[in-house]
Amino acid sequence: MYKGDTQLLENLGQALTALKRTTGIDGHVLPFEPLPENELRPDAVITITVDGKTYQYLVEAKTRIDRFAALVHLKAQLERFHQPGLLFANYITPALADRCRELDMQFLDDAGNAFLRAPGLYVFVTGQKPTRAATDVRGTGTATAQRVVFALLCEPTLLNAPYREIVDAAGVALGAIGWVFDDLFKRRFITGTRGGTQRHFLQPVQMFEEWVTNYPIKLRPKLNARRFRAENPEWWREARIQDFGGHWGGEVAADRLTGYLRPATQTIYLERKETGDPITKLVGKHRLVADPRGNVEILDAFWKLPANPEQPDIVPPILAYADLAATLDPRNIEVAKLVREKHIDNALRQA
Repeated sequence: MYKGDTQLLENLGQALTALKRTTGIDGHVLPFEPLPENELRPDAVITITVDGKTYQYLVEAKTRIDRFAALVHLKAQLERFHQPGLLFANYITPALADRCRELDMQFLDDAGNAFLRAPGLYVFVTGQKPTRAATDVRGTGTATAQRVVFALLCEPTLLNAPYREIVDAAGVALGAIGWVFDDLFKRRFITGTRGGTQRHFLQPVQMFEEWVTNYPIKLRPKLNARRFRAENPEWWREARIQDFGGHWGGEVAADRLTGYLRPATQTIYLERKETGDPITKLVGKHRLVADPRGNVEILDAFWKLPANPEQPDIVPPILAYADLAATLDPRNIEVAKLVREKHIDNALRQA
């Protein structure tokens, strides 16, 4: 059985039993052969049988979904299978279910809530209450783990670097590195020797997908976000953001990576300094006014990695993609796909 993830398979079996209870539809979890390493992999495969016709789905499993924004990224993940995909979670609230239906994203949860749509098949069930507490079938991780995984994805050579180098790159405590690696080994995202220098990525694409999904929930809220508005809406075009230890994220980064987006918002990741306050200098220099609804957002930078010499004033493409994916703006989602195609996918394949 793929991955040997018995907890996930057990949860899926229980969900299909609940679906049978709520709709009378039969479903089964299928055994299947592993794909070659580094290929896009589903978490499981299931079939749904209605009136003698069988529908097969590739499953993307998440423990819980806390925000509408995560659904947009999850839909993009499912579309990359190029086969019917299904989101599986512990519980899909009625509001999330409605949003999934609007996005035409099929789903199933433990309680038997479901949205299934295909020729000859239409199921939409909401309001069934979950029967168990969430069990982490996909390791959502912590803010600390998010920092470490981000560093590894951006700089794959760190996978076999001394722990001290990873600490410096990720900005975490030394004791955290071991348990993050243990989790990555346990879930077969990496392989090799825990204490040696022969570690390898097994599933860099899946690591990236999970990181992007969890970033707006686990790490971004801890980055001390502050909002401002600018008197000059074009201020960012000439701003020398590096002079303040800053990096453009979000729409500005996407514009510089693709040239296909006219930024309406400006996201800045600012490095903390032991002396002086860079945000005060930045705000004063460019006459930014505090405004909780402003279109300028400043967050703490959470990494220390070598900058791209060709574009040293923007964040790593993975973070630019995550910023865009966390919005519900269709134009951002389209540009996020371009960022991924041009600057992320090939690097993940080579990791």
